[in-house]
Formats: sequence, C-alpha cells, structure tokens
Amino acid sequence: MADLLADISCKDFATELAAKKSVPGGGGAAAYVGALGAALCSMSGVFTAGKEKFASVEADIQRMLAEAEAIRVRLIELVDEDAEAFFPLSQAYGIPKEDPTRAETLEKCTKDALAGPLEMVRLVCKTIDLLEEMAAKCSRLIVSDSGCGAALCRAALEAAAMNVFINTKSLQDRAYAEEIEGEVDGLLSEYMPKAEAVAASVMEYMRG
Repeated sequence: MADLLADISCKDFATELAAKKSVPGGGGAAAYVGALGAALCSMSGVFTAGKEKFASVEADIQRMLAEAEAIRVRLIELVDEDAEAFFPLSQAYGIPKEDPTRAETLEKCTKDALAGPLEMVRLVCKTIDLLEEMAAKCSRLIVSDSGCGAALCRAALEAAAMNVFINTKSLQDRAYAEEIEGEVDGLLSEYMPKAEAVAASVMEYMRG
C-alpha cells in the first residue's frame, strides 16, 4: 500500500482489515485499539486539567497526559511496523522446503514479527496503569471515558498477546519462546483483571 495505515481514514482502515490481505491484521488492530484506549485516558485528563477543583492533582494529570500521549503515538506507529514486519515472514513461508536457508530465515522473520505485538502488550499494560490512576483522579463528568479506555485496553492486551503467541508457537528456539511467553502470561494475569476492575468501578459509579 502506498499510504501508511496510520494515515488512512477509520473507514478505509476497516475496509483494509476486512479485505483478503495479509495486512493489516490482528496485530495492527490491537495497536490501533490500544491507541484509542490511551487517547481516552488523555481525553479524561484534558477535561480535568486546569480546573480549580482538581488543583491538588494537577501535577499528576499533567504527568499522565504526557505519558499517555507518548504511548498513543508509539502504538499508532506500531500499526504500520507490525504490517512491515509481517511481510518478510509471509515471503519466508514461500521458500521451498528443500532450501537449506528456509528454517533459519523463518526463525529470524518470526522473531522480528513478534517484536511489535510484544511491545504492544507492554505499552497497553502501562496504559491500563494510567487509566486506573486517571479514573480515580479525573472529573466525574468525564470518568466514563476512562472506563471506556480500560475496556478497550483489555481487548487490545488480549489481542496483542494472541499475536505474540501465534509467533512463539512456531519458534524452534524454545528457550526464547518460553521466556517471551512467560513475560506475556505474567502481564496478562496482572493486567487483564486490572483493566476489568477499572471498567467495573466506573460502571458501578455510573449505575449508582
């Protein structure tokens, strides 16, 4: 594609995602959804910042805004980086099985392809931490957006993890694969419940 995926419209991105093409796929979608979660964290913050009522947490809000913005920008970059990393892997699968370089090439391309989703997992976990804090400190008038962000990040985290595991599953370097899987399993066990708890607490507040 001539255009960066990050630069096309939401409508066109969804069209590309639905098409019979290798990319974008689940990894790019995970990064995009995670970026939306980070954006909602920022939204909660910008509508809280500068208000006298929240002066005691102004410094915290500003810090969270800076962190959420950096994560959002990076996740959007990963939409395209994920697609770029997958292309060599898709080509490597076309190498004849009798070619002696096939296994080594596949191994390298697979490790490269899982790097993006692994970074997504880490970044989304950081976003969930920010959303937990933001939901506790932002204006009650905008807290639903923190809850929505947490719900999106839960989905993005699980989706990114799937895109790690689909790659580690085929690696010959099992020690490397198990190290990555162990890290992601640990993050899933900690941050899936945390994201659910943030969303649930916001829902409980709204439902009274």
